Amino acid sequence: QVQLVESGGGLVQAGGSLRLSCAASGRTFSSAVMGWFRQAPGKEREFVASIRWSGGSTSYADSVKGRFAISRDNAKNTVYLQMNSLKPEDTAVYYCAQGYCSGNGCSRTTLYNYWGQGTQVTVSS
Repeated sequence: QVQLVESGGGLVQAGGSLRLSCAASGRTFSSAVMGWFRQAPGKEREFVASIRWSGGSTSYADSVKGRFAISRDNAKNTVYLQMNSLKPEDTAVYYCAQGYCSGNGCSRTTLYNYWGQGTQVTVSS
């Protein structure tokens, strides 16, 4: 079992920044990939970014490229999502997840086995 706990959400004005953290515990594997997803009210959960524990290769949704940065600290089993230049349309519950993906992108929710409880990010205009 893997436990994922997100933190760092909150209320921020448009143009501001937030950093989300996802602490992983339990059976984490170096071959796994970590992803950030988000879900706004009435919308489907969508991919934001992913990173591999081993090697650190990353992938981003087009909507966040250049504004968000995903990183990991293997020693702490923690993944981060630095969010800059936030927009009202970034408002959502943000989830981290762990899964396995052999290709590029790793954007499909079905690739991920374990999910955190989510943290709310609200961007005011």
